[in-house]
Amino acid sequence: MTANPGSNERSTGYQSLLTALLSLNFGLVLFDRNAISFLMPFIQPELGLNNTEVGILAGALSFTWALSALGIGVLADKSGSRKGLLILATLAFSFCSFFSGLAGSFLMLLGARLLMGAAEGGIMPVSQSLIATEVAPQHRGLAMGIAQGFGSSLMGSFVAPVLLVAFATAFGWRHAFFLAGAPGLLTALLMLWLIRTRRPVATMATGSSGKGSSFRDVLADRNIVLCTLIGILLVSYLVVCWAFMPLYLTQVRNYDATTMGWLMGVLGISATIASFAISAWSDRIGRRPLMIAMPLLATILPLGALYFTGSTWGLATIFFVGWGVTGVYPLFMSTIPSESVAPAQMASALGICMGVSEILGGVLSPFLAGYAADAVGLQAPLWILFGLALVSGLLALGLRETAPRVLVTR
Repeated sequence: MTANPGSNERSTGYQSLLTALLSLNFGLVLFDRNAISFLMPFIQPELGLNNTEVGILAGALSFTWALSALGIGVLADKSGSRKGLLILATLAFSFCSFFSGLAGSFLMLLGARLLMGAAEGGIMPVSQSLIATEVAPQHRGLAMGIAQGFGSSLMGSFVAPVLLVAFATAFGWRHAFFLAGAPGLLTALLMLWLIRTRRPVATMATGSSGKGSSFRDVLADRNIVLCTLIGILLVSYLVVCWAFMPLYLTQVRNYDATTMGWLMGVLGISATIASFAISAWSDRIGRRPLMIAMPLLATILPLGALYFTGSTWGLATIFFVGWGVTGVYPLFMSTIPSESVAPAQMASALGICMGVSEILGGVLSPFLAGYAADAVGLQAPLWILFGLALVSGLLALGLRETAPRVLVTR
């Protein structure tokens, strides 16, 4: 089910503007979310945190993020107030970043992260439901990839580690949190000014299984189930890497904080390119082949961190190639689910895929990885990354193709 691309279709200029603005906004969300991981080498000694507590902090945000994704996704479908919810959530996560900088203990920081997750979780389901409604189907994969992956990768995975680590080194980690929260206030004003919303038009999409539009049908769709399972594994991959790779690089591989920041920044460069390259490619060759191949390729990243003993540039190359898996995140979280259900259920379907992925992957995995790191060593989370990527690629074999161009060709 998709919006009908007839005479009521938005102009190409507005579709591009909407995609760019939502991509920037989600980039700031990931900038704020990832800040704690890149600042952890500064935070951990000052607050006296152990590795289990580091994992709890990462999981806490994922827990409330998941609940918010589910709740706000359903609320957006029922109320139709997608623009208003998006603006309120953006303002809320900006203030939560300021609160993180004020934390003086583990519990205070935990409370700030719980609130931030509640503010941020609904942003992507609502944003992608807007993309699905307003952007022409032949460009949907590319638009969703840019909205979810480009800004978040550029801001959250490249700019964040480089800028925040440098800022924390010069002014302290608390001021780095204040810096992370400020830009969201600007994007909230831009969305208030520029976004125009309407309810989606119900027409059957080429990728739909032909079922009805009830919530039960959404949960019964094979693609929704598989995307959710893959989401649990790959969100775990993402969160565990963010939480423990900086610590592994500085404490086990003995890189200094600046080098660590740049190595983590390479992930951002990779994800930025993959965000539009993989999504655009999926519009042409299909979603399913890339959903299989990219997770299998991601297994080289933890293996490289564990065993590669060459130059820093060589390790950076391994990081770049392996992190290309982030290019499929918009596919299993947004594009495939939106092409498999009715338009009136889009935000709910996206909320299910994102919310369950977060609550089971983002919440439990960093806690378990932190426990394993305390028990065995910081190499344990990297072996967890390897297993998560491998199983994800195997599960993708069961996906039903939904790319409109590929289905028309068939």
